[in-house]
Amino acid sequence: MIREAKKEDLEALLELYLYLHEDSIPKHDEHLEKIWNQIIKDLNHHLIVNEIDGQIISSCVCVIIPNLTRNIRPYAFVENVVTHADFRGNGYAGECLDYAKKIAEKENCYKMMLLTGSKKPETMHFYEKAGYNSSDKTAFIQWIGMDK
Repeated sequence: MIREAKKEDLEALLELYLYLHEDSIPKHDEHLEKIWNQIIKDLNHHLIVNEIDGQIISSCVCVIIPNLTRNIRPYAFVENVVTHADFRGNGYAGECLDYAKKIAEKENCYKMMLLTGSKKPETMHFYEKAGYNSSDKTAFIQWIGMDK
């Protein structure tokens, strides 16, 4: 079942992110709670989850960014696309991306963007199959206050 995350999904999401690039679950403290509440309450921040039998097995984030160009149409940025290792290759992340696209269309976005750190051909094929291309734009990243 595809849906947007609820407040009580925090633990499951943090565990799922271990399959993304995290090596530990952050300490539960006031800062984590503040950020989580900020995400959940932000109407432009859509944390999409795919669950089976109550277990969150895939997720992505879709942020709608207001914009003054392109006839004052917003754009969507997709990040943190992840699927639990035991469930990969079954289309669950694709379902999350489809849900994100529906949100972007509903919000009248003129484009969707995402970045991936992967160079694997199967990852590139996955994003191309989902409708993204790597030829229209060039991405540059500047890391702030941390090592890559």
